Amino acid sequence: MYEILLVVYLIVAIILIGFVLIQQGKGAGMGASFGSGSSNTVFGASGAGNFMTRTTAILAIVFFGLSLVLGNLSTNKVTADQKFSNLEVEKVIDVPVEKDTSGDIPE
Repeated sequence: MYEILLVVYLIVAIILIGFVLIQQGKGAGMGASFGSGSSNTVFGASGAGNFMTRTTAILAIVFFGLSLVLGNLSTNKVTADQKFSNLEVEKVIDVPVEKDTSGDIPE
């Protein structure tokens, strides 16, 4: 599930980047190249959104939604390192051994 959402997330991100780069700006008309006429339209009303702006908005919503879902899934995901770090390690008990002080080598 996580891997499928990650692949969909990457595909949506690439398509969103493509749609943003393809779109023209609000002041990208003939007057914008000569420096006139763009000051009134850059921050003005754009009217009804066309296919490109609507698609970009939908892709952005899907992108942010998938970001939240993947972030939530990755916080609850347990990796192999975490599985092994939770294992209890048996304690080794040191048993005192009496030293032979007679100087003889045990055989």
